[in-house]
Amino acid sequence: MEGNHIAAEHIPATGNPIIPKRTKVRWIIAAMMWAAIAINFLDRTTLAIATPHIMSDLQVTTEEMGVLMSAFFLCYALLQIPAGFISDKFGQRKVLGLSVLWWSVATGLTGIATGFKSLMGLRMILGVGEAGAYPSNAAITRKWFPKSERATVGGIFDSGQKFGGAFGVPILTWLMISVGWRETFAVLGILGIVWSLAWWILFKDDPADHKGVNKMELDYIHEGGMDEKDKTMPMKWWQLLRYRNVIAMCIGFFMINYNSYFFITWLPMYLMKDRGLSFSQMGFAASLPLLCGAIIEVLAGYLSDKVHSSGKMSLTKTRKLFLCIGLVMASFIGFAAVSKSLVIALILLCISKSGTVVAASQVWAIPSEIAPRNMTGIVAGIQNCVSNFGGVVGPIITGFIVGYTGHFEFALLFSAFLLLLAIFNFIFVLGKIEPIKAEK
Repeated sequence: MEGNHIAAEHIPATGNPIIPKRTKVRWIIAAMMWAAIAINFLDRTTLAIATPHIMSDLQVTTEEMGVLMSAFFLCYALLQIPAGFISDKFGQRKVLGLSVLWWSVATGLTGIATGFKSLMGLRMILGVGEAGAYPSNAAITRKWFPKSERATVGGIFDSGQKFGGAFGVPILTWLMISVGWRETFAVLGILGIVWSLAWWILFKDDPADHKGVNKMELDYIHEGGMDEKDKTMPMKWWQLLRYRNVIAMCIGFFMINYNSYFFITWLPMYLMKDRGLSFSQMGFAASLPLLCGAIIEVLAGYLSDKVHSSGKMSLTKTRKLFLCIGLVMASFIGFAAVSKSLVIALILLCISKSGTVVAASQVWAIPSEIAPRNMTGIVAGIQNCVSNFGGVVGPIITGFIVGYTGHFEFALLFSAFLLLLAIFNFIFVLGKIEPIKAEK
């Protein structure tokens, strides 16, 4: 297998060895992972941006829009565990590539929807396809990156959501104004199909099989002892639910996602309804929290890796510290709810979104740090399954609160309350971060 790699050193005629630099192919893979999540986010959030047009053109009510937003998350959440199992079983080259292709076709077809029922079906199909993204990326993180880089990589690929929103929301808003909401869905579908083709060409499940990876990079990737030759799984997936850390991860991430998904479902409508912005103004304002989040998440992942690598704090204390800092920041959404100033409300929303991604940078590193052998995708799938029920119930609860009260204030205050509960969960329920050992 080493024949595929650049030699570790070359001795020229002078007799002096020339040591080549370590290749950095893993960062090209990280960029592809980031792009997959960016496309993933754009495809799932386009409905939120198109909400005013869809409600007008297809006669969809506020309550029905809440159900439509949740229909995606229901399928997405339920398919997380199967997607994680399939990813670990058949490899991320096939599973992630086909996932992006699947959901891109569903996105393109959304433009031909004729009413609530057809939209519901297409959103559910979208949720099925997108289920493979995060479990696959978590498994790739363990295979392609050493322990000292995993929070950084988790922050990078998850930040694709926020970069996609920060730059995508204004672009999608402009596209809808220029060519129409139906045509915008078609453009996004084509983008995902192109990514799928590039992934099939560039990615290998095992970095040892990639011709661009030299021996120095391969040794560096495996320095954490993750060069796993035994491909068997030491336990059944449901046995993972017996472990305290898996339960704590699921509960905490559920509450984080309840808050986080407000920014990709109801935020555009909130800015127009409660804050009085026009459709074009909303496109810019809605992108600000996501832009802040994109920058902060990568920085948070990098800093947490540096803190742990310095030896000053254990892995467990590092993860808990950054989780709690992030959740305190995220709870600022409650202050945004009662602020009278649009500018202050936007600042508080930026802080809140930044907080959710500080926490997320840690959340997406933990599966690769606690999962048993060959089960990283499944652990990530279990975590993401439960957490995304926050995306299922959140839009519905918010839709009914807004429908009953006429504004978003109480919906945002309730979100802040859940975030405070999440802090206690990560402090007292989450235990030591270490690999789960199968019980005999």
